[in-house]
Amino acid sequence: MFKNKHIIAAMLIAPILAIIAYFGVDLAVSEKPHVAKEGATYKLAADSNCRYTSGLCTLENGDFEVKLRSERLTDNEVVLKLTSAFPLEGAKINLVQKEGLSAEPVDMAQNSEDNKEWMVSLPAPTTEESKIHLVVKSDGTFYYAEAPALFVEYKTLFTDQ
Repeated sequence: MFKNKHIIAAMLIAPILAIIAYFGVDLAVSEKPHVAKEGATYKLAADSNCRYTSGLCTLENGDFEVKLRSERLTDNEVVLKLTSAFPLEGAKINLVQKEGLSAEPVDMAQNSEDNKEWMVSLPAPTTEESKIHLVVKSDGTFYYAEAPALFVEYKTLFTDQ
């Protein structure tokens, strides 16, 4: 079988053609990145750290990234700090405790001169199904996200007793 020159040529050329086809299909069908348009709205995707008791939640869309960090958690309230890579014109946040029951969105307070840090005090989440809704505005563009509120409690295996 390995004495036939056609089989040897096919074994050498097939992997090269497969790699070319892989990159060619990706180039042909993938979404091209584009600049955010003023006045448009874009969804922020929640990273995996939002699903666990990590104390941190990263939300991103392309180069635009915001981080929510739980600064202080008591039985009654949680203080969240939002840090952005870009200056923000405003930020609103809402904690949804149960499906269908939602409080009014709360304006976040500016915490730095460069408009990249914002803080807010919210009621503590009561259920594991609690979600956080966030809307931020930067350069006339709105970004929104929904993330589980599990991340507000920072808990590791070392802190469990």
